[in-house]
Formats: sequence, structure tokens, C-alpha cells
Amino acid sequence: MAEKRRYGQFCPVALAAEILAERWMPLIVRELLCGSVRFNDLQRGVPRMSSALLAQRLKQLQFAGIVEHRRGKGGGFEYHLTRAGRELFPVVESMGLWAQRWLRHDLVDTANLDPDLLMWDIRRNVVGKASPRERRYVAEFRLSGVPIRQRRYWLVFERGVVDLCYRNPGFDVDLFVGASLRVLTQVWLGHISIEQAVRDGRLVLDGSRGDVAAFRSWFALSMFAPAGREPTGQLELSAQ
Repeated sequence: MAEKRRYGQFCPVALAAEILAERWMPLIVRELLCGSVRFNDLQRGVPRMSSALLAQRLKQLQFAGIVEHRRGKGGGFEYHLTRAGRELFPVVESMGLWAQRWLRHDLVDTANLDPDLLMWDIRRNVVGKASPRERRYVAEFRLSGVPIRQRRYWLVFERGVVDLCYRNPGFDVDLFVGASLRVLTQVWLGHISIEQAVRDGRLVLDGSRGDVAAFRSWFALSMFAPAGREPTGQLELSAQ
């Protein structure tokens, strides 16, 4: 592995930053903390990162003792955080909470919106709250303000498993969810409540009364959503 530039300081912050402050590194740790262990799943969490760079960063994390690469129970190899890696949770959490308080409007800037990433995050959080159903259940998300190929996504609940489909799976749809990409992102981040978005007509739920009511129970918000409901801070810019 190529020698990287160092700060040359004994300060603990400097040494930690040599590992964690490289581009994409905190996001990879975030994905691992959120439960992604397969390379393809990690890639879905950082869709704008090349697979070659992701592989390189994972090797750096292994070399630093933060990640270990081992064979999974179902075959194939997985990436798992070591004890040192798991102790980074409050660091990553604090970064997210800080951004929710001080950079809230920038989070939903057009340049930062990504429908594939949003739906992957939604699916991952839904998995933790999804209960086994007696029959297949399908929710179709229809997004506006995005390219045609990214306007429709499907969550398929079946036998305790939730799959995210980027193409029509061909099943009957139980619930249609419609919103602009920005509004759905704001709801997921906790900036707008589901109730408020529905009341304002910015979030449309179309299905049976039971399925519409159930949406609020299985649609799991971001881990940073509670902070999204708190008052925002305001960074002071010094005069030049």
C-alpha cells in the first residue's frame, strides 16, 4: 500500500484524521455501522464512489484494524467492523447530528439529492421494522423531479424479507407512494412529518385505508430524524 501523507503530530486528533478524514472513509464506516457487510451493499450506500476506490479504502480500513474481511455464513466474503471500528459509532453519529442542526438546508440541496441512495436507505431501515406478512405486499414509490429511469421503485415484502426493485417486479401493488425527491428526502430526514406532508398534499398515499394507515408504522425514518425536528442552528460567517 502506498505511503500516505501524514500530519506529523502527536495529537490524537491528527492521528485519527490520517485514517478517517480521507475522502469517502467516514461514509464507508457509516455503511458498515448501518449493517452493510457485502461489497455490493456497501457500493449501494456510496453509489458515486468507484468500486476500485471502495476496494482500496476497505483495504486501508483493514490495515488500520478497523475492518476485518471474513467468509460469511451464507458463503462469500463479508466486511465486519472490529471492536475499534464499532467504537466509531458515536463519532459518526455526532457528525450526522451536527449536520442536521447546522447544515440542514444544505442536506436537501439539489446537488446532494440521490433517489437511488434514498430508496436504498429507506429499504435498509424498513427491514428492521418489517414484520412477517401472510402474503406478499408491494409498495410502489413514484418520485417527481428526477430522470425518467429513477421515477419508480418498488419495495416487496415477502416472508420477512424486503427487496428493493429498480424495475417493475410484475406484482400487484398494494400502496402507491408519491412525492418529489426533495420532499421524500425531507420526510426521511425528519425535516417534515409524514402527517404534515400528507396534509399539504406533498406526500400522496394511495391504497386501502388499512395500507395507508400502516405506512406510518413500517416506513422507518433516518437514525438522524429525531434531530431533524429540533430547531436549527446558524453558522456565523466571519467578515473578510
